[in-house]
Amino acid sequence: MTVMIPAIDVRDGQVVRLQQGDYARQTTYAALPLPLAEAYAQQGAKVLHLVDLDAARLGGFSLHGLVGEIKRHTGLTLQTGGGIRRREDIVRLLDAGADRVVIGTLALTEKNTVQAWLAEFGPSAITLAFDVKTGDQGVWRCASHGWTELSPDSLDEVIAFYRQAGLQHLLCTDIARDGLLGGYNLELYRHLQEAWPELQVQASGGVSSLADIGAVKALGVSGAILGRALLEGRFTLDKALAC
Repeated sequence: MTVMIPAIDVRDGQVVRLQQGDYARQTTYAALPLPLAEAYAQQGAKVLHLVDLDAARLGGFSLHGLVGEIKRHTGLTLQTGGGIRRREDIVRLLDAGADRVVIGTLALTEKNTVQAWLAEFGPSAITLAFDVKTGDQGVWRCASHGWTELSPDSLDEVIAFYRQAGLQHLLCTDIARDGLLGGYNLELYRHLQEAWPELQVQASGGVSSLADIGAVKALGVSGAILGRALLEGRFTLDKALAC
């Protein structure tokens, strides 16, 4: 079963989307994130993906109050992150009501630390998020530093490292498609499903239609992140859930 996961990206307190992660290419969709989260819950969502874009760039997650409000008002399973740098960041978010904490950059730059967190907090409490590009010979590599640098290890090598600590939840975004409404990269998710069938893979980046959802669902991914297309009304959440 593929779970539909609406995404709310917050910057300066507002709901926004960035094209390919570029802070200069921002579109603002709503003044307040809580009413949007409530609307998604009323439409049938079970899981929400919440991102602190300010913290993702500068560090220091700042939406603890919002996390608590969303949890109290909606009861949604809440996956959230942005700027997670310290163990204390994870503790505070879990205490605030988050169900899963998303770790991205640090999972590439501080592997031993993040592997220890997986072991300490448990695989069900952490989602590793990797933004990827195809490098030499079509090998998928994780990008960092504003998507300008590629990791020396392949995506599969990074996953193998974290599987030692029981990695369960993986969110993978194809940078080339993020925010551009070109459809999910089915080749990427087909590879992940075949190479790592034990992982709960979340597809992200590029969804534009119900057909895109049907295609990625057919691959067996555990979750599909819905961002710009949902905000712009290209389809409704209830139709995505029924897809």
